[in-house]
Amino acid sequence: MATNDLCNLCARGFSYLQKFGTAACLVLIASTADGKEVAGRLAVKTTSGIITDAVDVSADLVATQSVFGGSTVVHSQVTHGTPIITVRGNAIAPEPAPTTCTRTDVSVALSDAATKATITGRTAAVKGGRPELTEAAIVVSGGRGVGSADGFSVIEALADALGAAVGASRAATDAGWYPHQFQVGQTGKTVSPQLYVANGISGAIQHRAGMQTSKTIVVVNKDPEAPIFELADYGVVGDLFQVVPQLTDEIAKRAD
Repeated sequence: MATNDLCNLCARGFSYLQKFGTAACLVLIASTADGKEVAGRLAVKTTSGIITDAVDVSADLVATQSVFGGSTVVHSQVTHGTPIITVRGNAIAPEPAPTTCTRTDVSVALSDAATKATITGRTAAVKGGRPELTEAAIVVSGGRGVGSADGFSVIEALADALGAAVGASRAATDAGWYPHQFQVGQTGKTVSPQLYVANGISGAIQHRAGMQTSKTIVVVNKDPEAPIFELADYGVVGDLFQVVPQLTDEIAKRAD
């Protein structure tokens, strides 16, 4: 997102909070790179506390965070100003609720400093047919056990059958088997889907940090002692090249 766009979003939020004050009990923002930058600027402008990467927010505005590579769960609460909280994608399931909305137009005045950056062009991101990794409800990932770039074809086939995004472990991306932008883990992307299917992934701590808040975790690995089984809700000990194609075929049959 361009600097001007970020400034506009922050200014709008600031104007809203100035106008409505304590009527706003909190501000929730998606925990993306842009979202966290807007949240930080808004917190400074309003002298409010900020909490990032929350995976849950209770009715009394206590946020739950998974920190230190997922080894610790922290409960935090803003004690000053209007709480500004960024929430991980898919961390909280949406629930329909009756409500009435009203539109309020606010005016935004930008300072000279905020308008010094100029947008010289825009290039839309090229998206495939699969959902974006951090926003997907289902993620199917492959690791070292996939063995090669060609081996990811079975991972992609299962993902397509489920309407899922494809992820990969650091071992797989470092080996050049799958692009780095699909790496899940502490040094990659953090996901929190409804269903995470880990295939041929041992479960190193840096990978677990990026996916262990998933609602349901399914593991396919031929090593029964693989650490990732500690996180699994369902596990299959077996060769992924035998198990995954069977799973893909069965899903396709039920879809028909």
